[in-house]
Amino acid sequence: MNERQKEMLKILLTGKKEIFRVEELAKQLGCSEKTVRNDLDQIENFLRRTNGAKLIRKPGVGISLAIGEGEKAELFRELFSTRSPSGEERLFEIAFQLLTSRDPIPLSRFADKYFVSKNIINKDMKSLAGWLERFRLRLVSKPKLGNRVAGSELDKRMALAHLNELFPDAACHKSYVLDLFLPHEVTTVKNALDDMQRRFSVSFTDDALESLQIHALIMVKRIRQQSPVAVPEKERETAVRQREYHCSEWFCRRLANDLRLAFPEEEKIYFTWLLVGSRKKWDEGTRDKFRWDEETAGIVRRLLEKMSRLTFLPFADDEALFHGLAVHMHAVRFRMKYGLPITNPLLENIKKMYPYMFSMVILAMEGIDEIANMPEDEAGYIVLHFQASAERLENKREKVKACIVCHMGIGMSRLLETKITRQFPDIEILGCLGKAELPDFLKDHAIDLILSTVPVEKTEIPCIVISPLFETRDGEKLKRLLAGWDKGKSFVAGKPVLANFIREDTVFFGWQKEHRYEVVEMLCMELYRKGYVEKGFIASAMQRERKSATAIGGGLAIPHGDPSMVLRSAVALAVLREPMEWGNEKVSLVFLLAIGSREKDEARGVMKEIALISETPDAVKSFMEARNYQDLLRVLKDLGEEKAFASPLGTVPQ
Repeated sequence: MNERQKEMLKILLTGKKEIFRVEELAKQLGCSEKTVRNDLDQIENFLRRTNGAKLIRKPGVGISLAIGEGEKAELFRELFSTRSPSGEERLFEIAFQLLTSRDPIPLSRFADKYFVSKNIINKDMKSLAGWLERFRLRLVSKPKLGNRVAGSELDKRMALAHLNELFPDAACHKSYVLDLFLPHEVTTVKNALDDMQRRFSVSFTDDALESLQIHALIMVKRIRQQSPVAVPEKERETAVRQREYHCSEWFCRRLANDLRLAFPEEEKIYFTWLLVGSRKKWDEGTRDKFRWDEETAGIVRRLLEKMSRLTFLPFADDEALFHGLAVHMHAVRFRMKYGLPITNPLLENIKKMYPYMFSMVILAMEGIDEIANMPEDEAGYIVLHFQASAERLENKREKVKACIVCHMGIGMSRLLETKITRQFPDIEILGCLGKAELPDFLKDHAIDLILSTVPVEKTEIPCIVISPLFETRDGEKLKRLLAGWDKGKSFVAGKPVLANFIREDTVFFGWQKEHRYEVVEMLCMELYRKGYVEKGFIASAMQRERKSATAIGGGLAIPHGDPSMVLRSAVALAVLREPMEWGNEKVSLVFLLAIGSREKDEARGVMKEIALISETPDAVKSFMEARNYQDLLRVLKDLGEEKAFASPLGTVPQ
C-alpha cells in the first residue's frame, strides 16, 4: 500500500464513526472519490492477504471494517511502525501467528506482510520446524493452503510461553512476548496476579510471575479463539485438592469480571498446574502455606542421604537444605508430571562453575526412580541448593550489613548469600528480596550495602550489580568496594593436590576415538586393570556420561563414577590428538576422576585446580603439547607457581 492508502486505513481503524461515506474520505484525504474507490480495492486485497479483516462496502450506506480486537491491535501496530522488523522479529511474529491460528497460513501472506520473498519465508519455516519439535509440535505444509502447527493445545501454549527462547543468544526477553498482546489485557492480568498474591499470602519469584502473566494472557487469547485445553478426569481430581486451585479459581473469576470472558473449569485446572509448578519465594511461612507431600519428602531425604555418601558432606543434617529442596521438588515433580518445561538460562554456567556438584547431583538422582529422568534444566536448580548448603557449611561471619536483591528465586538467593558470606566473611546478609520489596525493606533495616542481580533505582546506600552466579569480576568489584570499609579480605593460596593423583601409569597421550563413550570406557578399563577401581566403577561412569556430557568448558571433560567403588584414588588423563565432540562442546583433555572417601578433602581441591586449568587457555595448550609424564608435572608446577592455585572468585566448585 502507498502512504495515502495507509492513511485511509488508519482513518477506518481510529475514526470515531463506524461507517464512513466515500465523499467523507475523499475530503479528509484531499483526493477524488474515484481515487478513494480504487484505494479501497487495494486495501481490501491487502487485508485479505495479510490480516483476515474484512472491508464492508454497502452502496448508499458507506464503508466499515469488520475486525477483531486482536487483529485490530496487530494492524494498528503495523501501520504506525516506523521501521521494518528484523529477521529475528519477523520469525518471532510468524511463530506467534502460526501457533494461534486455526487455519493454514499461506507463505504469500507472510511474504506480503514483511516485504520479503517466499524463499526467505521458506527458510523461516525450516527454522521454526526444528524449534517446534522441542514442544512435540509439527509444522505441516498443505499445498495451496499454507502452513499450520499440529499438536496438542497444551504443547502449543507451552511453545507460545517460551517464544523468547526462539533466539537464545539474542536480546529477546519476555517483555517482547508481552508486546504481542493487547495493552489493557496485559495490565489487567498483572493487576489480578498482584492482588492474588496479596489475597492468598503467596509470593512468586520475579521470573515466575512474568511467566504466569504470559501464560494467563495466552489462556485468555485461546479462550477467545475457542481453543480449550483437555483435562483428564483423574487429573481434575488431583488439581482441586491443591491449595493453588483456590488461587486459580479466584484469579479466573477476577479475569472473567474484568475481561467479560467465561473461564471453563478446564482452564482453572490448567492454571492450577501452572501455579503449582511456578517457583515461589521461600521463607519460614512458605513451609506452612504450601506443604509438600510425604512422597516428595521421602524423595528429598533419599537424595540428601545419597549426596552425603557421595560428597562426604553432612547434607542429610541440613534442615534448611531439606526445607528449601522439599518446596522446590514439589513444584519440579508437578512440572515433570504435567509436561510444563522450564528453561534454566544459567545451566551452562552452572555446569562449568560447579562441575563436581553437578555431577554428584546427577549421579545421586540416577538411583531414585521418581527423579532419575529429571531434565538438566531442572537439575541445575537442584545443584544451586546443594552448592549453597556446601558453602554455608564453610563459614559465616558478620560485619558489613547488606541485602541481596535477586530475581531468580530461592536456590539462587541462597547460593548468592552463602557464596558472598563465605568469600567475604565481613559481610552479613540481612535479607534476600525481590526488586519491588527493596523500598519497604530499607525503611525497616539499617543497610550498609545493596548487592543486586538487576539494576535498582538510585539510593543513598552503595549498590553494586552482580551476576546471579557471582562471577570473578563480581568478586573483584565487591573487594574494591569493601576496601573503602577497610574490610576487604584476600584469599590464601591452597596447596596444589592434582599432581598427587595423576600417576605415570594413568596418563595417556595421543588418543583419538570416534565417540566420547569410548574414551570414558577405555580410561575406566585402564584403572580397573591396574587395581584402582572395582569393575562396577566402569558401569557407573558410563551411566553418568550417558545421562549428561561431562564437559566443563575450556576444552576439558571430567567423567567419573561412583566414589564408593574406588580402591585406590587416582585421576586418569587422556590427552587427545585432536579436539573431539563432547556433548555441545569440543574437548582436548579428559580427566577421569576416581577419588575415594578417604581423600574427600583432596577431592574438592582437585576440582578447584581442574576448574582453574579450564579457565587458563595457556595451561590447556601446555597440556596438549606435553609428550610424557614429566612434561605434565612441569606444567602443573608452573601453573601452581603462577596462580598458586588460589580459588578464583565465584568459580570454585565444592
